[in-house]
Amino acid sequence: MAKKNGKGMYAATLGLFLLGVGYLMFVGLSENTMPFINVSEALAMPATDLKLARLFGTVREDGLSRMADKPGVTFLLEDKDDASKSLWVVYEGAVPDAFKPGAEVIVEGALEEAAKAFRAESLMTKCPSKYQKENRG
Repeated sequence: MAKKNGKGMYAATLGLFLLGVGYLMFVGLSENTMPFINVSEALAMPATDLKLARLFGTVREDGLSRMADKPGVTFLLEDKDDASKSLWVVYEGAVPDAFKPGAEVIVEGALEEAAKAFRAESLMTKCPSKYQKENRG
């Protein structure tokens, strides 16, 4: 009887493993990709490209209002680099404690063309400076 060589079996197993990992990476990256853009970029894009997006900017003081009948907020999201560019955001849900005018925020959601506003599904605030390590130079 001839002795079987196990190298072929190991090569086939490794090939299947690498194929599986490649497939999982492809599916994960293609289905869950969400552009991360600023307000200026969002305003320059066609509304069809903002069906699922992540925007960042600063909360403007004017236009900020809490919803009366449920948790949530409506506000103007201002571009960090160009204060003349802003976009209305409507968010229904628990508002973070650090949310206030001048706070840097990230919202995830979609642009509603009819309302000309960004409907956010999530609202995150940038950590306040009190949580950053002090410069002890």
